[in-house]
Amino acid sequence: MFNHDEAATVRPLTLAWVGRHLEVGERIVRIEALHGGLAAEMRRLTIGTRDGDTRDLVLRTFVGVEHAEDWLNREAGALALLTGTDVSAPGLVAVDPTAEHCEYPSLLMTHLAGRTVLADEGVETRVPLLARQLVAIHALRPVERPRAYVALTTADTVVTPKGADAAAWAAAIDMIRKPPPPYEGRFLHRDFHPGNVLFDVPSPSPADARITGVVDWAATSWGPTDLDVAHCCTTLALLHGPAWGLRLAEEYEAAGGVLAATASERLYWRVRDGLAFSEEVRLVSRPWREAGRTELTTRAVEERLDAYVTALMDALG
Repeated sequence: MFNHDEAATVRPLTLAWVGRHLEVGERIVRIEALHGGLAAEMRRLTIGTRDGDTRDLVLRTFVGVEHAEDWLNREAGALALLTGTDVSAPGLVAVDPTAEHCEYPSLLMTHLAGRTVLADEGVETRVPLLARQLVAIHALRPVERPRAYVALTTADTVVTPKGADAAAWAAAIDMIRKPPPPYEGRFLHRDFHPGNVLFDVPSPSPADARITGVVDWAATSWGPTDLDVAHCCTTLALLHGPAWGLRLAEEYEAAGGVLAATASERLYWRVRDGLAFSEEVRLVSRPWREAGRTELTTRAVEERLDAYVTALMDALG
């Protein structure tokens, strides 16, 4: 018998599949639900080893998700690529993208130390770390490129928040009607934000924080570095205020990152990402509240998004 919480959600076939990828004499001694993911069920599996010690693995399962096979194949490929690089990521143990062995498409990987940090305290230390981490990711040169990026938001799908600056939003929507600027492609995480970055934050010295790893590589793509930067900019603006969204891009360039050639091109990508968030404010803000940021109601996040998009358009003059 093993200790667990919500162990029933790890199905029998999946548990048997995990067992086949353990070392001889190892066994699962605990299963713990991990919270914060939007599309996948996440579980930490504590493994008892032959010498009486333990180690942790993470099980990622997609239940009823249309693109699970593609996402898991991309994540498995990314984790294999990242092995031995300067970018710390989980190690791939096994993947079953078509649910041949499991009840649902699943991936098994090693567990990284650290935790996500979403609090306002210490953000001034973490933003430069996030920027430097992105530079390291974009410096990777895979032998085989991942698929080209996809941007789903269109001018017709944007949801203008209630009470938003109508003129600013209309101008922003008009901006993304135009073709995207030319770019030099790079390896992208494509969902890089504080919720997918693990930190070690010593107490009582948050200024000594360091990144221990980056997770959730299911959306890896090939495209402009501005996309990754823009996505993290928007998330920081919603979590900590518009000024921090603007600050990340500055830190990225200060760390040696290269963005689009002109200010208007750089703003195109940031505006596009900000407008993309308008379609899913309720969805993205829920895990933030579950993580303790209870003040980030859907309405509060909408107001921050409006302030951020307005600030971007003001920068255009």
